[in-house]
Amino acid sequence: MPKIKTHSGAKKRFKLSKNGKPIRGHAYKSHILTKKSTKRKRNLRQSVVADTTNQKQIKRLIPYK
Repeated sequence: MPKIKTHSGAKKRFKLSKNGKPIRGHAYKSHILTKKSTKRKRNLRQSVVADTTNQKQIKRLIPYK
């Protein structure tokens, strides 16, 4: 059985928690930050668990992480 290649984009965007759930960062934090409130920008810094509908697919993209 050959090894599975890790998806390069996914390995930069996701990591797995201790329980094996994919962790992702928030979007909308890279530019045009002047019109966003400080509270909104602060909340975008936090990482969150990926939605359950996408977890199986994300795990397939990063098999060795």
